[in-house]
Amino acid sequence: MDLSLNGKVALVTGSSRGTGAGIARVLAREGARVVVNGPIEEACAGTLAAIRADGHEASVAVGDAATADGCAAIVARLVEARVDVDILVNNYGVAERGRFADADDAAWLRAYDRNVLSGVRMVRALAPSMKARGFGRIVFLGTTGTTRPNARMPHYYAAKAALPALTVSLAKEFGGGGLTVNLVSPGLIMTAEVEDMMRKRAMREAWPEVDDAVALERRATALDMPNPIGRVARVEEVGDLVAFLASDRAGFVNGQNIRIDGGAVDHVG
Repeated sequence: MDLSLNGKVALVTGSSRGTGAGIARVLAREGARVVVNGPIEEACAGTLAAIRADGHEASVAVGDAATADGCAAIVARLVEARVDVDILVNNYGVAERGRFADADDAAWLRAYDRNVLSGVRMVRALAPSMKARGFGRIVFLGTTGTTRPNARMPHYYAAKAALPALTVSLAKEFGGGGLTVNLVSPGLIMTAEVEDMMRKRAMREAWPEVDDAVALERRATALDMPNPIGRVARVEEVGDLVAFLASDRAGFVNGQNIRIDGGAVDHVG
């Protein structure tokens, strides 16, 4: 399927590593000119090099998306480079650890700032230009924890739970201007960090599967994110969904919270 992303510019916040880096590579593969983002130039080097090694175009807009000053720095870099963003992927977010008894007011406010306002600031800065040009795709990255939260990290899940409502509100706000706004909500994703976490747990708890990557993933999935498929998502699978939502093919998909969790969330709607 041709997603017709050639000539489109995509900014992926927090794409210096992990899921964001994978999404950036998929968008580049589909023809978009990707703007890689991270807090410092050096942090973006790996993603930038990987995209260019694949034969695609990419540039960098440095800035810490967690702060107002950082978001302003990202926008300033885009203006300086005369780059108009067509596709904004608000991937940046932080799952700060801590149970309810450990999370003070500052932790709750920090979770909202990092996981909600980081994206709001970028939309505020870039959506008017998208609307003026008659095309724009805004994709937020959420979590299945918005509909299936755990006891741990309640401040994180509560912050992320704002994104479905925000997505619908913005879809209505920008209606008729060629913009769509959607939310992609993955479960566990097989990033390097998750893979390392699985292996360390297997060693700590003396799992017999410690040397069998497939069996180890199957056990970890059954314990932490049971789903009918029996494994966790690959970064590229999340990237493929984001790329589709960024395309002309998804022009009528708007205001949606699309879960990508292998069927883990067991309710209708």
